[in-house]
Amino acid sequence: MPVLSVSYVNYRNLENKTIDLLSKEVFFVGENGQGKSNLLESIYFSAYGNSFRTRSDAEIIRNGEKNFSLKTLYREDSGTTNSIFISYDQNKKKIEKNGKSIKDRKELINTMPCVLFCHDDLDFAAGEPEKKRFFIDQCLSMYDVMYIDINRRYKKILKTRNLALKEGSYDMLDIYDMQLAQNGIEIQRKRNNTIFKFNQIFGKLYQDITGIDGVSIKYKPSWTVKNEEIPDLNEALSLMQQKREMDKIIKTTMSGPHRDRIVFVRNGTNFVPTASTGQRRLLAILLRVAQSIYYSQLTEKKPVLLMDDVLLELDPDKRQSVTTLLPEYDQLFCTFLPGEPYERYKKSGTKIYKIKNGVWNVL
Repeated sequence: MPVLSVSYVNYRNLENKTIDLLSKEVFFVGENGQGKSNLLESIYFSAYGNSFRTRSDAEIIRNGEKNFSLKTLYREDSGTTNSIFISYDQNKKKIEKNGKSIKDRKELINTMPCVLFCHDDLDFAAGEPEKKRFFIDQCLSMYDVMYIDINRRYKKILKTRNLALKEGSYDMLDIYDMQLAQNGIEIQRKRNNTIFKFNQIFGKLYQDITGIDGVSIKYKPSWTVKNEEIPDLNEALSLMQQKREMDKIIKTTMSGPHRDRIVFVRNGTNFVPTASTGQRRLLAILLRVAQSIYYSQLTEKKPVLLMDDVLLELDPDKRQSVTTLLPEYDQLFCTFLPGEPYERYKKSGTKIYKIKNGVWNVL
């Protein structure tokens, strides 16, 4: 079991002590606003070095305090116990793994591979294109450190090119275009390959739950050539050249992976606009299930699943069906309201905590 315990100091409303998480399944039960999601967030924070709820680490500090820290113990498959220590003080974040300072959060990849299920996942199915791109990029980043570097380079070059367009400084555009094309093509190739493999998992999951067949994810790259294939370098440069005058007028880069679109289709038609709210919610949940399966297939490792009240949004039959489709996991953390039938999902060794005002007690 990867996560053994987490120790808190001034972390949101959670008490300053250590919680024992040594169990394959751990349930947090409590009313809204008592700290259930804070516990899940702390595990995610330990795995990736940031929060899934805010971009400002300062917001995590308990009211009236000036800093916070987390210390997480986890165990590798080999049996070795490791520690992750994260502190935030005076607007500076410090991350250590086994006492050694980590300068780049990508060094945490594969430390505790977590897949998060939460309400905001609905954006991956029905939100803006940026949210859907983020989901695919996240799937890639969970196991492909090189993709993180490529994506970062692309965004840095894009920012520089956009600044040049805004300032009317066009002398370097040819160089920026070459750099964008080199990195952008690789991003598109990796996204295209990921979505192809993802579809082999996702469509069947959706059909098994709903009985609706033929639902798949379609990738629509901003740069395409015949038969919607990913362009080579010269073709990408040509496509950018065709957009350059428009870029100058709009003062921003109008083509590239940052303009890619990802849509859900059925029988060649966009599925989401006609889907019910329940069908959209199920799309989002099954995307996460597929992400877990995809990660396991590629790495032969079992993920840690974090489920933040997502089962509450499904009818009882769908809840049961989704839980049976979950891939084999290393550990499962779920939050429940007190009135929810969480007893139905527990197993013989499940640890259940009641959470109230940031304090936890074993049920």
